[in-house]
Amino acid sequence: MATPRDIRRLAFQTLFQLDARGEADAAAIEASLSNAADFTDAERRRAFELAREAFGARAAADAEFVGLAPTWPAHRQPAVDRAILRLAHFEMVSGRVAPKIAVNEAVELSKEFGTERSPGFVNGLLDKVLKRVQGAEAEASNGVA
Repeated sequence: MATPRDIRRLAFQTLFQLDARGEADAAAIEASLSNAADFTDAERRRAFELAREAFGARAAADAEFVGLAPTWPAHRQPAVDRAILRLAHFEMVSGRVAPKIAVNEAVELSKEFGTERSPGFVNGLLDKVLKRVQGAEAEASNGVA
């Protein structure tokens, strides 16, 4: 049985492929997940759905990141970092996981797949998103609209 971290790693790899190949190849990308032998069919579907939803929400993630780091818009980011950031952003704003967990998991992915600068870059951007998300959660719990 795959852990949530394993499923997230497969979702990141899938999101990376969606970004590189485009949504028109989504069926082929999903079919390629059958090569992920350590996963059940349900786990592969979960990873693909997470990647597909994060890919669908990429415009919102990219817009927030360009506001936070205007000199590093999505097209200037390394593809690995971009996929990690988009996945974490989606997890944070969709409420799929606790925002702090999403940040931690993204940093771990960046250590595994990115450059030596990736963890700092990913952590710095996601920390700013974390503060915004936590602020919004605090306002909502206080009844502030």
